[in-house]
Amino acid sequence: MIADAAGRWRARDLDVLWHPCTQMREHHGGEGRAALPLVPIERGDGAWLVGRDGRRYLDAVSSWWTNLFGHAEPRIAAAIAAQATTLEQVILAGFSHAPAVELAERLLGIAPREAERAPLAKVFYADNGSAGVEVALKMAFHWFHNRGEHRRTKFIALENGYHGETLGALAVGDVPLYRRVYAPLLLEALFTPSPDAYLAEPGESPVQCAERAADALRILLEAHAGEICALILEPRVQCAGGMRMHDPLYLRRARELCDQHGVFLIADEIAVGFGRTGTLFACERDGVVPQYLTLSKTLGAGLPLAAMLTTPEIEDVAAERGYLFYTTHASDPLPAAVGLKVIEVILRDRFTERAAALGTRLKDGLVALQQRYECIGDVRGRGLLLGLDLVKDRRSRTPDPELAQRVARECLALGMMTSVVRGGFGIFRIAPPLTIEPGEIDLGLEIFHKALSRAL
Repeated sequence: MIADAAGRWRARDLDVLWHPCTQMREHHGGEGRAALPLVPIERGDGAWLVGRDGRRYLDAVSSWWTNLFGHAEPRIAAAIAAQATTLEQVILAGFSHAPAVELAERLLGIAPREAERAPLAKVFYADNGSAGVEVALKMAFHWFHNRGEHRRTKFIALENGYHGETLGALAVGDVPLYRRVYAPLLLEALFTPSPDAYLAEPGESPVQCAERAADALRILLEAHAGEICALILEPRVQCAGGMRMHDPLYLRRARELCDQHGVFLIADEIAVGFGRTGTLFACERDGVVPQYLTLSKTLGAGLPLAAMLTTPEIEDVAAERGYLFYTTHASDPLPAAVGLKVIEVILRDRFTERAAALGTRLKDGLVALQQRYECIGDVRGRGLLLGLDLVKDRRSRTPDPELAQRVARECLALGMMTSVVRGGFGIFRIAPPLTIEPGEIDLGLEIFHKALSRAL
């Protein structure tokens, strides 16, 4: 009876819903294709999701690396309940409320700092990561516009980078799967080689690879002197692009080059921030403070919330002639209260250290599997953000996307939700909640091992 109820729910869903980031024909099947099972979820429980049929699924990706503390976390639920009985929503233009002010104060208090650089001291809210990136892009342009530097209309981004789905954010992304169709609608951006250590040439170390990419950035900045508003990048990890990692030297060189050319640095920490890489912010590990720091996803622990941190000088110049940008739910009291609780829990329970330790355990387990299976290519990770490539040939590193899809299906059948990069790359992205237990990591590794052996 329970299984029948889940089946009826799937049918109701497919009758009326168009799911995001999904080829719906995969769920409908047909033309000789087996339908990819749609999983109706009833509730969450820590690192687990529970289906309407009672089956449990280990959430190995924190539902798009968003649910920092897992599902139905009691402290987060209590913060939501308490705030909902007081004030759930109010416009932030011309009005104020305690959660927004207190969250801004808390964010600025924990933000990365440099001794000789102006601290991040202003917060602008939005309600999702893409909108947070739009805020930073528009504000960077607006700042130069107000100063009369009208030639500065371009942005630089990394090849294989991703920053969101709205048109501005999509324009500074370089994943063809997402931007190819919409290219005619997008502003002109310049793309510089990624410092991705996977792209190192034979005999080249990750540091040398990062140095080479930084030299390419220098050449691009020189070629477009006086035309660039900002460089945008994800510090240390390109998440949507396949959890690609780079050496910290690149961020430091990029900071220096931006300073030399009067260009802003936008650090997109929407996915990498709040403890996932083993420090509160990925850029603080490298001793770099950007002029714009964007946060979302984990900040709201599952609720829609984004924040863009910047310096007072930027806010002062933008305010001279106005800066009009607003999303309806920009830091409503409810998600802002959750953001405050997220910071409290991370600091009190030392989750950054936990992420580093658990990340080592998980990576070591994946490396052990790599030694058993020739089809596992590169294994990489920072804290609880990891990537794994499945390949047809380890020497040539030819990706095997068909195998990756089979493994993902087997993982689901065995009770674990995974995330495979679309577009023929054969890459698994792994980002479990920071609350995952060591035993659950071991179980996830065992499920992946079984799924791989079944799929081969």
